Amino acid sequence: MSFTLSDFISPDYLASQKVLHAAPRGYGGGGHVWAPPVLDLVQRYGAGSVLDYGAGQGTLGASLRLAGVTCRDYDPAIEGMDQRPSFADLVTCTDCLEHIEPQRLDLVLSHIRQLARKAVFLVVATRRSNKTLTDGRNAHLTVAHDAWWQARVLAAGFTLADPPTVPPSKPQPPCWVAVVTP
Repeated sequence: MSFTLSDFISPDYLASQKVLHAAPRGYGGGGHVWAPPVLDLVQRYGAGSVLDYGAGQGTLGASLRLAGVTCRDYDPAIEGMDQRPSFADLVTCTDCLEHIEPQRLDLVLSHIRQLARKAVFLVVATRRSNKTLTDGRNAHLTVAHDAWWQARVLAAGFTLADPPTVPPSKPQPPCWVAVVTP
């Protein structure tokens, strides 16, 4: 079955995301903090390629490339990163899923599962965002607790794997962090 971009994100919501990314004020720019655990996963899974799904400003990919890792960035709201993503050994999706339109979340999870050859690293914020969409809604469209996200991801066909090593020196806002396999 072939999907189009509008299956994953509505045109109106895509336009709203482009506005937020054009004046980031921190929007989509924090991925680099996850480079150490992702580098650990690259080693653990022998990943020769990484896809950062929902890359935002591309800071995670930039950090990984500096470390010599082949990483492609995908974000439909960022020109130059908006090309249809392709398979990778490891797919990362940090601070992205909570921004997905709720009625499209299952399809996006399925898409991520199809793209990952070996594993997926997920980080999902479990609190409201400090950013607002152009229509006045909170930028985090789905705010739910860890158990809800875990159940949703498992229902999408993933299997939980050993969690990543997250350095204690990098405290994060409330979020659910998981490594899953397709």
